[in-house]
Amino acid sequence: MFESLTDNLTGALRNLAGRGRISESNVRESMAAIETALLEADVNREVVNDFCAEVLQDALGSEVLRSLRPDEQMIGIVHKRLVGLMGSTATKLSFVEPGPTVIMMCGLQGAGKTTTCGKVAAWLGKRGKSVLVAACDLQRPAAVEQLRLVVQGAAEAASGSRIVFHGEPDQCADQQGSKPGNAVAVAQRALKRAKDERFDVIIVDTAGRLHIDDALMRELQSIDRSIESHEILLVVDAMTGQDAVMSAKAFHQKLNIDGVILTKLDSDTRGGAALSVRRVTGAPIKFVGVSERWDGLDEFDPERMAGRILGMGDVVSLVEKAQGQVDEKEAEQLAQKMAQGRMTMDDFLSQLRSIRRMGPLKQILGLLPGVGSMVKDIDIDDGQFTRIEGMIHSMTKRERQTPTLIDRSRVKRIATGSGTDAVEVGRLTKQFEMMQKMMKQMSGGAMLGKMNALREMAGGSGAPGGAMARPDTAKSKFKQRPRR
Repeated sequence: MFESLTDNLTGALRNLAGRGRISESNVRESMAAIETALLEADVNREVVNDFCAEVLQDALGSEVLRSLRPDEQMIGIVHKRLVGLMGSTATKLSFVEPGPTVIMMCGLQGAGKTTTCGKVAAWLGKRGKSVLVAACDLQRPAAVEQLRLVVQGAAEAASGSRIVFHGEPDQCADQQGSKPGNAVAVAQRALKRAKDERFDVIIVDTAGRLHIDDALMRELQSIDRSIESHEILLVVDAMTGQDAVMSAKAFHQKLNIDGVILTKLDSDTRGGAALSVRRVTGAPIKFVGVSERWDGLDEFDPERMAGRILGMGDVVSLVEKAQGQVDEKEAEQLAQKMAQGRMTMDDFLSQLRSIRRMGPLKQILGLLPGVGSMVKDIDIDDGQFTRIEGMIHSMTKRERQTPTLIDRSRVKRIATGSGTDAVEVGRLTKQFEMMQKMMKQMSGGAMLGKMNALREMAGGSGAPGGAMARPDTAKSKFKQRPRR
């Protein structure tokens, strides 16, 4: 994500390393490089000019702290201004009581709108919301069927939640060029169903076009008035750069959108849309698409995004991903086993699967401070996880419980059964043995004493995180969108 922009910005700021202090000449030199980096990332020209002027003013007007190097202080200034550029604070979805909350999704064709409807539904379902997804894109043949399949996948991904599809295929245009039905009427019937069946949220998928035209806007405005949307979310393709920003501006002028969802941020996007859209349109970014998986939708947080752009990582997002995949009770039992050196291959396999569910390994490592730039050019083979699973599955139950039983003849049998070779199996068992020893040592008295001392330094054993923890940010309060 934003690899080129990150490299250019960190390179510009690195030029200050080794300087005695911030001066006007070295700041202006760095700002010229930052300006170039932003323009190459396809950030809006006016936004770049304003941003650079603000950073320059902050840098020249700030007192140089003795505890910080000039490059560190400039990183802090740039980070603060990047956060402000993207919206200062995270803007979350607002919900109404009693429901249903009406979310209307709009956007141009090819931006990933239909798939994003499913991702938003899965995201809401995992947070305890019941969701009805209505197919009101009647322009494209088979659009209704496409959304039905998307909703089916979302319901499976958020198992245990109520995610239901509403579609009227007979209203959709067909391949022979028949005219589509009335999208407004379909939206109204879907809303009535959502009320009757007591859904918390209704998501209305609308028609898109290859370009913005009056017919599209009239239809969207009519749907919005008929269902009295609480949230209008615009889906834009981050790869299209300033084209995405300009289309967002046009939609906002006609519909007064409540938020933007940027898709394909995991692709080779330059970052210009993410950095420009809030300042140009005034509409906040609410979600970003970070993978093709159903859970590949993240709430947008300006502070975290600024940290990623500057190569500072995003540990908070990493922890959230881990919490979503790790069962607390299982984790506690595993910790006890590890402390006693009783961790088995089955336990290891369970943890491996949790990591895989978090997403591609390269993406996870990119959330660690300083690691993203180190792994960006490395080809990380996620298929290695599959080979490890195959090797563990080829072990007997007794071998998985006691890996020390695995001798040369057993290694050969496991390698044959898993389609690997003896070297890979030997490497796995040796690394597992080393990990067991390391975990046992870490749970020993000396290490435990050090951990307790660090905890006391951080603010006492009773405080989670103590004084070193990041302070909680105040929760945003949302007003209900005025009825149209």
